Amino acid sequence: QLQLVESGGKLVQPGGSLRLSCAASGFILEYYTIGWFRQAPGKLREGVSCISSGNEMTRSADSVKGRFTISRDNAKNTVYLQMNSLKFEDAAVYYCAVGGASYECGLQSNEYDEWGPGTRVTVSS
Repeated sequence: QLQLVESGGKLVQPGGSLRLSCAASGFILEYYTIGWFRQAPGKLREGVSCISSGNEMTRSADSVKGRFTISRDNAKNTVYLQMNSLKFEDAAVYYCAVGGASYECGLQSNEYDEWGPGTRVTVSS
């Protein structure tokens, strides 16, 4: 059974760092595009970053470029989202999702098929 589980969310101060993990089971994560999304209260879900099959490409939203980095550890079947220089507006529930097998990836929700339950990131002083 295909499953994604996010972890790593917690309370952090502005300017701090966090690393989120997205652990996969039931499939080999390396062969699929993986996206990170977030949803803050009262806002639409937005794409944050993605990585294509075989790590051919990554893409990040303008709001996080230079601060967030997506990566994959194939041995652990896990994708990470390293978040640095966190801002108040980064607070949200973060979700990872799996899409198809492609050498490109996108930040639209409808490109992804299965989602994890999410992990909450709180940014507060």
